[in-house]
Amino acid sequence: MQTELSTALGVEHAVFGFTPFPAVAAAITRAGGFGVLGAVRYTAPGELARDLDWMQEHTDGLPYGLDVVMPATKVEGVTEADVEAMIPPEHRRYAEEVLARYDVPPLPPGEPSGWRITGWMEQVARTQLDVAFDYPIALLANALGSPPADVVERAHAHGVRVAALAGSPRHARHHKAAGIDVVVAQGYEAGGHTGEIATMVLTPEVVAAVDPLPVLAAGGIGTGEQIAAGLALGAQGVWLGSIWLTTEEADLHSRRLTAKLLAAGPGDTVRSRALTGKPARQLRTAWTDAWDDPGGPGTLPMPLQGLLVAEANSRIQRHEVEPLLGTPVGQIVGAMTSERSVQAVFDDLTRGFERALDRINRIAGRA
Repeated sequence: MQTELSTALGVEHAVFGFTPFPAVAAAITRAGGFGVLGAVRYTAPGELARDLDWMQEHTDGLPYGLDVVMPATKVEGVTEADVEAMIPPEHRRYAEEVLARYDVPPLPPGEPSGWRITGWMEQVARTQLDVAFDYPIALLANALGSPPADVVERAHAHGVRVAALAGSPRHARHHKAAGIDVVVAQGYEAGGHTGEIATMVLTPEVVAAVDPLPVLAAGGIGTGEQIAAGLALGAQGVWLGSIWLTTEEADLHSRRLTAKLLAAGPGDTVRSRALTGKPARQLRTAWTDAWDDPGGPGTLPMPLQGLLVAEANSRIQRHEVEPLLGTPVGQIVGAMTSERSVQAVFDDLTRGFERALDRINRIAGRA
């Protein structure tokens, strides 16, 4: 599964694996792919440095990347406290009402509320970059459009390629104009923030829109046959995220959540604003239903919604309240039916890719 892009980066397979777990990212790289560590949950520079140190020790000198979340524009002088003050009281009351409806206990005294989505704020992402450029990352990806121009310039000065996710050809053309090196065409089927165009339609349109830039196909991909389809559509690789959530190396901290993922079908996800305020595909739960209910107050725009529900999500996860327990995940969840090692996933991907090539060769009369 080699392409011009994977060869240029020095990886065996053109499989780019996004994950919030360092152990998974390192295992992807060791298996011959390109591990990309998600940085959004790191709110303290020391935490990111600690895990990048670990990545350095466990990737055998092979390449890996980092994914940050940075808006292309920012509002000067706005602090997290300023943003918190914008959350309406009725939304806070509604969140508490839903938690009470399902008897969700508070966090233990003194336990922090965990991830407060501050990683979406540009000043936090910039501190992450100050750390990241001290390490030999080979790719910097941005999940929220093109990063600011000075960040692209800084990455290029360090010899780091820059990637950005696109949900439409228009977004992709903007990335090309901004000097992005790799465009990730993320289809509707994907987990997390995603647009409204399906991968099969989106990929060739983005390939045409940004030619000759390399494109990675993303969204609903989790088999070797689907990788072959992505490459046939003109992509130079695939960007996989959801498939790693049920690997043995993943650290979801919840057996109940893992069990829900393993039992879910492709129709058990929903594209909801409940998590961050932007449409994000995730497991459908009583929590997403509550925020999508026309009888409720509705969700707030990013980053207000993320700040609003941060403690609630921590409580739900801490106490594993099954009806409310969820996570971002794509429609490929229906194929995630067992816990496997990252290496076992790669073995299945390569076998499926070979089957697809054999099938095409037979159809073309070359086998």
